[in-house]
Amino acid sequence: MTIRNSGNLISDAVVLMAGAGSRLRPGGAATAKPLIPVLGRPLICYTLEAIARAGVENVYIVVGFEREAVTAQVRPLIPSGVNVRFVNNPDWDRQNGISVLAVAGQVRAPFLLTMCDHLFDDAVVDALVREAVRDEINLAIDRKLDSVFDLDDAMKVQTRKNQIVAIGKNLATYDSIDTGVFVCADILFDYLNQAKREEDCSLADGVRLAAADGKARAVDIEGAWWQDVDTPEMLRAAEKKLKSRIGQRIATADVRSGG
Repeated sequence: MTIRNSGNLISDAVVLMAGAGSRLRPGGAATAKPLIPVLGRPLICYTLEAIARAGVENVYIVVGFEREAVTAQVRPLIPSGVNVRFVNNPDWDRQNGISVLAVAGQVRAPFLLTMCDHLFDDAVVDALVREAVRDEINLAIDRKLDSVFDLDDAMKVQTRKNQIVAIGKNLATYDSIDTGVFVCADILFDYLNQAKREEDCSLADGVRLAAADGKARAVDIEGAWWQDVDTPEMLRAAEKKLKSRIGQRIATADVRSGG
């Protein structure tokens, strides 16, 4: 395992995997969202392997919908050298902020936070780890708006230099997109608790409150690639891009080896 994280000492990560994933499982398809194949491999494998390559030792996977079946199927996919704890969110049908709160008091900050349905280059994590401010919420953002698949559905972000000033899917003015990859301080839990209305809140709600206090930092991924895989159309786009990137890597390796 290649460890790139020794400088900032991020030992823990959180992966949100509690939802039903109904948009990617039309008609109630039997395969759980984290196990949907992407180029023949379960979607969650890409996330877990990226976390392992970053040198993270402990991963907290928040489960909820069909948790026993999902846990049993994901456990064999865990990379060697990574300790995984499955954390149950009994309120999995609420917004994703409640899934984040399920690990409060367990995960060590600063911690990496991502979703089970986001694909991303190692360079995204590298940038976050390198640029993160330990006592803030650090979000990897993409300023390449023209390259974002389904921009209407994306979580928009407005920044001022490296600070987040607004976040939301319906922002009228924005300059970047939330990639769903974070490095977070413990203050995230405080902001999520503050944001709760009728015992529910989203991760974006917590980031919005942090931004109002100047505690939400934007880290530009620049040329790196990522893709949310939330619908069949997004899945097809992700597979097409991954095929292209794999082909480019093979071609580059051949050139270097003289093949």
